[in-house]
Amino acid sequence: MNSNVENLPPQVLRLVYKEVSALAADPPEGIKIYPSEEDITELHTAIEGPEGTPFAGGVFRMRLVLGKDFPAAPPKGYFLTKIFHPNVGHKGEICVNVLKRDWRAELGLRHVLLTIKCLMIHPNPESALNEEAGRLLLEDYTEYASRARLLTEIHAMGGHGGTSGVPQDPADGPQPKKHAGDPTKRAMGPGVAPSAALGNGANGSSTTSSSSNSNVVGKKKTDKKRALRRL
Repeated sequence: MNSNVENLPPQVLRLVYKEVSALAADPPEGIKIYPSEEDITELHTAIEGPEGTPFAGGVFRMRLVLGKDFPAAPPKGYFLTKIFHPNVGHKGEICVNVLKRDWRAELGLRHVLLTIKCLMIHPNPESALNEEAGRLLLEDYTEYASRARLLTEIHAMGGHGGTSGVPQDPADGPQPKKHAGDPTKRAMGPGVAPSAALGNGANGSSTTSSSSNSNVVGKKKTDKKRALRRL
């Protein structure tokens, strides 16, 4: 989705930046905020599955997208982590009143995030985007919870949910340097000569052999001089 930074008035951008900064510094409980310095109109988050629900123990990645008419129009919400929930469509789109007819500009992004987390606790089958999940919730909660739990374990646990795909810190760890050309350079530290790295290998043997040949030649010259002196 294209950025709307250029479409929003400067005063709106300032308000969004202020609110996102406040959210990042003091996020709602169980929600992590990943603001983007490049595009303030798209906010990535990770929501911990609430206890007592089939989503407990999972971490669900989500994003809010602010359109060109924000804050007159509500942001759009999408789950990036697969979830079996009546109010989440197959493409991750979220159906909740605060993102539709109940939206008011003064509500703010914190209220939106808290409402979406609350929706994980209290689904609304009457406005279901996932009709199968809505039907099971009404007719067979045990089966609904089993399906929801299965998808949580597959997609939202063990590094497959909230952490994968979330913007990562480039300083997560040192990256190995790539060396082109001589493959021996990939096995050596910087500043180490090939012969020193190889030790008793091919280059080491060659050096030893050259040294031996020099000694033999020197010995022959010395013997020849001694022979001439005797004459």
